[in-house]
Amino acid sequence: MKKNINSNRHKKKRKSNRKLQRNLRIGLAVLVVILIVLSLIKVFKPSWLTKDYIELEGEKIEAVEPQIDVELLTVNPNSRPGQPTEKITGIVMHYTANPGASAIDNRNYFEGLKDSGETMASSNFIVGLEGEIIQCVPTWEVAYASNERNIDTVSIECCHPDDTGKFNDATYKSMVQLCAWLCLKFELDEEAVIRHHDVTGKICPKYFVENEEAWKQFKKDVGVTLEDFKGQQ
Repeated sequence: MKKNINSNRHKKKRKSNRKLQRNLRIGLAVLVVILIVLSLIKVFKPSWLTKDYIELEGEKIEAVEPQIDVELLTVNPNSRPGQPTEKITGIVMHYTANPGASAIDNRNYFEGLKDSGETMASSNFIVGLEGEIIQCVPTWEVAYASNERNIDTVSIECCHPDDTGKFNDATYKSMVQLCAWLCLKFELDEEAVIRHHDVTGKICPKYFVENEEAWKQFKKDVGVTLEDFKGQQ
C-alpha cells in the first residue's frame, strides 16, 4: 500500500515537473516573440514606442514635399512660444476668417502680435490664395491655433476669397498635398485630419463645417493623395 502511495506521488511530481517545464517553454517563446515584435516596431514604426515628437525623414519624404516658404515667426509669448510639441497625432484645418487676405498678410499679422499683444494666435502653416504655403512655426513647436490640441497637432490656416469660406482650386490643391505629406511624415492617415470645429465646436473652417459632404470629400482626396505618395516610395 505504501509503495503504491509513493509511486503515485512520484507520478504526480513528474507530471507537475513536465507541466512546469512546458509552461516555462511557452513563456520563453512568448517573450522571444514580444522582443522580436518590439524590435520590428522600433525599426519600422518607432513612433509607436514614444510620446515624444518624432517625424520620418529621408529622400522619399523629401521627394513628395510640397514647396514651402519658411517664414518663421520671432519667438514671443503671443504667437510663437517656443514650447515643444509631443508626438503629432493629428492635423487641424482652419480658415483665416479674413476674406481676400494673402498667406503673407496672415503670417505678418501673427508676427505683429509680439508687439501688439492683442491676442494669442498663430499656425504652423498658412495656405494662400495662389496655393502658396508659408510655414510660420516649426512642427516640433506649439502654435496657438487649436486650443487643447496645440500640444499634439499641426495646424494649417487656409485663405479664402470671400465670406462663404469656400477655398479656391489653387488653395484646395495645396491643402490636400500639404495634409497628405504631413500624414506621411508623421505616420498618420486621413482620419487624423480634423477641423478646428471638431476640437471646440467653433465654425472653423466655415465651409467645411457648413458643408459636411465637402469635408468628407476633402478627407477622401487627402487619402488618395497619401496613397499616391506611398506608391512613389
